[in-house]
Amino acid sequence: MTVVHFGAGVPAREPPPLEVVGAKAWHLIRLAGAGLPVPAGFVVPTSVCRRYYEAGRRLPDGLEEELHAELARLEERTGQTFGRGRRPLLVSVRSGSAASMPGMMDTLLDVGLTPGLEPALLRATGNALVFWDSLRRLVRSFAETVHGTDPAPFENALAARLSSRSVSDVAELDVAALRALTTDWLALYQKAIGESFPLDPDQQLVEAFEAVYRSWDSDRAVRYRAMHGLDDTAGTAVIVQAMVFGNRGGDSGAGVGFTRDPATGEPGLYLDFLFGAQGEDVVSGRRSATGAGELARLLPAVHAELAGIAERLERLFGDVQDFEFTLERGKLFLLQSRSAKRTPLAALRIACDLVREGLITPVEALGRLAGLNLAGIAETRVAAVDGATVLGQGIPASGGVASGPVALDSTTAAAVVQKGRTPILVRAETSTTDLEGMAVAAGILTAEGSRTSHAALVARELGRVAVVGCRGLGVDLIRRELRLGSRVIQEGEILSLDGNSGLVYAGPVQVEGRYPTELLDLVAGWRTSARAERELAVPAGTQG
Repeated sequence: MTVVHFGAGVPAREPPPLEVVGAKAWHLIRLAGAGLPVPAGFVVPTSVCRRYYEAGRRLPDGLEEELHAELARLEERTGQTFGRGRRPLLVSVRSGSAASMPGMMDTLLDVGLTPGLEPALLRATGNALVFWDSLRRLVRSFAETVHGTDPAPFENALAARLSSRSVSDVAELDVAALRALTTDWLALYQKAIGESFPLDPDQQLVEAFEAVYRSWDSDRAVRYRAMHGLDDTAGTAVIVQAMVFGNRGGDSGAGVGFTRDPATGEPGLYLDFLFGAQGEDVVSGRRSATGAGELARLLPAVHAELAGIAERLERLFGDVQDFEFTLERGKLFLLQSRSAKRTPLAALRIACDLVREGLITPVEALGRLAGLNLAGIAETRVAAVDGATVLGQGIPASGGVASGPVALDSTTAAAVVQKGRTPILVRAETSTTDLEGMAVAAGILTAEGSRTSHAALVARELGRVAVVGCRGLGVDLIRRELRLGSRVIQEGEILSLDGNSGLVYAGPVQVEGRYPTELLDLVAGWRTSARAERELAVPAGTQG
């Protein structure tokens, strides 16, 4: 097994092929080599995942010993000790296949944390909230991700604790309430699993690895690969990185940025951010990350640094990037960068702009647009509402207009399609487990989530209209209805979404399309020039 280290203390190097280390690690190695701030870590190659499945879902012999050796190297580089000592090292354990599969496989954060580390983490951070917030996250993710338990008991305990403190969000809980919540969750873990939460950091690491490998074969991952024609046998790499803490105080947080708008292609930083959060809060769809304006206002130097990083990323990779970052005590760390999933309209506009800016050639742009039906690209907008009424407004995450009967889960959405209609999928929060419903829906509406969540990324990639974070939206799966404003809409009634403004309508609306003729004409000119160059390259007398 050839493990590749990256980040602080490792000389810049060209990354191994994507097929070996996966796209996520490949980009991280490039980022670190370019001098951008990346937490220290290492990547276990995709070949180990393949061996795991060849052995009947068993970790290869000797893997645990090799992981201990690589962790020792990471400890030396960070000056910390994994899960122990006065300066404990905690790590994230993340998946990363050669082809980007946003949100389809699992990640675990804060691995190595145990209840006995409270004094050490308090010394290291000076903030008891960091310890209890991180531990409650790890306990729940171990229950759900490692053991596949039902999240409902954890959600119910959280709701009860929030109610007892008269607050609406876990970020508003104080140390005593977080300690009580974590104690509740530890008891729920033992009840659900039949054993105590693991107090051995090494056991946590091994179980986290197995969970990531199992997620390669999860229903949503298999479905995603089938939809995109990806190799089921390629396997995933596993990335182990030193944790940085976005939940460490007022000048800390987590965010996701795009170097341009992935819905329209417009230039400029497109950013979602949550103060006092870890990365999964933003991408999971469970919270609405609306703190970008607040970040620019309170920490303008950080916002300017992000804008500069966005420009560097496009120059480094020659394409629009989707990047995840954590801010710890005012210091930025990049956790990921990848070519951004985008709508067809955005793909067209971005290709034209990148050529104008000299980042790619017209031939490269034509290659990127090859799979798109350019003649079918139109900016769809609401032309008239007729008898439709505005119910509310959310955050526009993927443009266009969509109308259809309400479906409150993926199974119902598929049944609606079988009857010859195209539904609007409405969920309290979307996750990538809703992939089947998203694939057949005309649009997606959620009460929670942000425009950079994994589900929003998938919606744009599929070309679906999406409105997220619609405050006041309630979804009742018992009565099979939704409530928004003063209206109750039954499942099956017509709902319309305007993905350009975020408006939600009861009833159908009329739409109009505007074709981006200037951009289409530019692409047609490239094709004419490329055809002429090919003809000139053919030696005389060989045509025909």
